[in-house]
Amino acid sequence: MGDCAGGMIAALIALPYGLSMAALMGLPPILGVVTSIMTAPITAIFGRNPVLIGGTASVTVPFIAAAVQSQGIGGAAKVTMVASVLMMVFCVLRLGRYAAMVPPTVVAGFSAGIGAIMVISQMHVIFGVHAASATGNNSLAQMFTILGELGHARWAPIVLGSTVMLVAAAVMRWAPRWPAPLIGVALAGIVARLLYMHEPEVGSLHLVLPPFAGFSWTSDDVINVVPKGLMLAFVSSANLLLTSRAVEHFRGKHKHLKRSDADAELGAYGIANLTVGIFGAPMSIGIPARSVANVRCGGTTRVSNLMHGLFLFLLVRMGSGALAHIPMAALAGVTAWMGFCLLDVSAWRRLPKMRFTDATAFLVTAVGVLIVNAVAAVLAGCAIYIGHYLYVRFVRATEAVQGMPGVAGQIAPGK
Repeated sequence: MGDCAGGMIAALIALPYGLSMAALMGLPPILGVVTSIMTAPITAIFGRNPVLIGGTASVTVPFIAAAVQSQGIGGAAKVTMVASVLMMVFCVLRLGRYAAMVPPTVVAGFSAGIGAIMVISQMHVIFGVHAASATGNNSLAQMFTILGELGHARWAPIVLGSTVMLVAAAVMRWAPRWPAPLIGVALAGIVARLLYMHEPEVGSLHLVLPPFAGFSWTSDDVINVVPKGLMLAFVSSANLLLTSRAVEHFRGKHKHLKRSDADAELGAYGIANLTVGIFGAPMSIGIPARSVANVRCGGTTRVSNLMHGLFLFLLVRMGSGALAHIPMAALAGVTAWMGFCLLDVSAWRRLPKMRFTDATAFLVTAVGVLIVNAVAAVLAGCAIYIGHYLYVRFVRATEAVQGMPGVAGQIAPGK
């Protein structure tokens, strides 16, 4: 039951998100849903983290959008297939296990930053205002732009989004084994009907298997496509493994994954992305919102990932069914609530008690995710620990030696 509930709420989150991400890339929106449906069985069978839910992610948008702009859907197929093969190469070379070396505070900062992005990304839907204009990767600028539009906010989407968040929080507090987000969406739908709210709904879509993407390889692709595929593989791999570790943090009592499992995770997603790449569909990597929703609703096994793909398929195929009438503001409330969960209030409460190095790395990573990107933020957080290690290893060691009786005089200049 927990796996079914987790798969259901993950599918509800996946539908609007996948459509919007594919549209941003310049691809047919339905391809964003095809990615989740086709890759879910593969990652569920071959992946090592049973509750990790994958799908189209925003970090892949710049790479695939540039390929689509230059070569159309065929360009997206090329860069996706190159990145997928490279992810499998990373698996064979056992490079994934190095992600386990990232300090826990950096992982916590990464999780908090992603959570804040999820909340900010849904603010315009919940408040019923126009979406913020493109501001690059700076989510803080996007947030301030949305706050400037609050004078035009509408009460209906606020009521629906708030209903989902409040109900989900209450259910998680008093009945943690119940599917909190799913209950919140159901009650928000009832409220919308009782108050005759005519808000935008999920609606029905026409799902068909896309044709193979037509493309041909040229000598110029070695220079143009392969480097972009390498960068896409690196960014996707880093985000996938960090998301997997962040999800493990929210599983609580479950055992942590082994280092070798990170390598297998890369291989599983490499195979999965290769199967969708031939259709020109975007890549799939771990999605924090869906994965944490899966955990919060009771998902514990690989079945939850399979249910995610199955429910997403049924959601699109049902057409005029009840699921097609779910208000978009209710789904925005689910994503925002998951973002608040990823913010991990307990980590912020421990911040004053942390060592200066740990607190700095946490804050730099969290803020860096908001204003730059996840990979650069994690590298900056790790750089703080490297700098601290070098300082202790060389500067403090030298000072300690110089302060030893009988040694200072021996190494003093001119002696």
